[in-house]
Amino acid sequence: MDSLSGFLDGPRARGAFLLRSVLEPPWSLAIRDEAPLTIVCVVRGSAWVVPTGAAPTELRGGDVALVRGPEHYVVADRPDRRPQVIITPGQECIDLAGNRVAEAMSLGVRTWGNAVDGATVLLTGTYQGTGEISRRLLDALPPLIVLPATDGERVGGTDGDTDGETGWNSPVAGLLAEEIGRNAPGQEVVLDRLLDLLVVTALREWFDRPGAVAPAWYAAHADPVVGHAIRLLHNNPEQPWTVSSLAAAVGSSRAALARRFTDLVGEPPIAFLTTWRLALAADLLREPDATVARVARQVGYGSPFTFSAAFKRHYGVSPQEHRTARSA
Repeated sequence: MDSLSGFLDGPRARGAFLLRSVLEPPWSLAIRDEAPLTIVCVVRGSAWVVPTGAAPTELRGGDVALVRGPEHYVVADRPDRRPQVIITPGQECIDLAGNRVAEAMSLGVRTWGNAVDGATVLLTGTYQGTGEISRRLLDALPPLIVLPATDGERVGGTDGDTDGETGWNSPVAGLLAEEIGRNAPGQEVVLDRLLDLLVVTALREWFDRPGAVAPAWYAAHADPVVGHAIRLLHNNPEQPWTVSSLAAAVGSSRAALARRFTDLVGEPPIAFLTTWRLALAADLLREPDATVARVARQVGYGSPFTFSAAFKRHYGVSPQEHRTARSA
């Protein structure tokens, strides 16, 4: 498992908020849900994303955007449009007077808007919770990522440049558009997995672009030695790793691996492993049947006492306090 996989394997979408919005101008939505990550796909028409304190960005037909929370932002038909509807934490939808409007604006299964056949159709998928594994990933993302559609996939006849970006098209977005309005048995699971797949492919696409600043741990995966070492640490955190045993496993000398790992990742191998173990433990402690002793074994600590001391040193609370706070 790597950190990108960990983002979706720990706090993976479980009953994620998914919505198809059909909108006719004028419209403007103030997004104040403080969700850690939201993906927006423009099926038809166009929309503007206006982050707080940042320049507006236009999304056109076929474009995909990732918005990192918890900062507020506006999505509207024009960048200067005053918000008409506010989305609050828990995906509560209210007007400016505080009245609930979700039911009045419902257009069917997971479909919402102000017109049955509006000029703009958006698909929105929102992760409403996050865990410690994903923190490293989320901290590496800018507030807004836009993946423009390829010219051949541009929807709605829109033209114009994409600031030199190479276009991108995900077949998963089309499949999500087909599935989001269905109400078949097991549909929630289908949609959650499609959302996971769409997000991880979008992130990989963005990280691999020449202009993107990918986190060091992601870029280091391409190195034949350090990448192998990272995968071993991620997949086997319970092993009693030392720099020497890790170097032997990847066919390198101890000194060469330590130097190369630190240069590429930004921290030594064992420091990286410790952070990963504790992040993984923080998520495992959320499981209903988790115990401190079991989690300690799963992440490679010889005793619950040693694990508890390391956990409190890193997070400032004991594993039990962390578990109680997350379940409250």
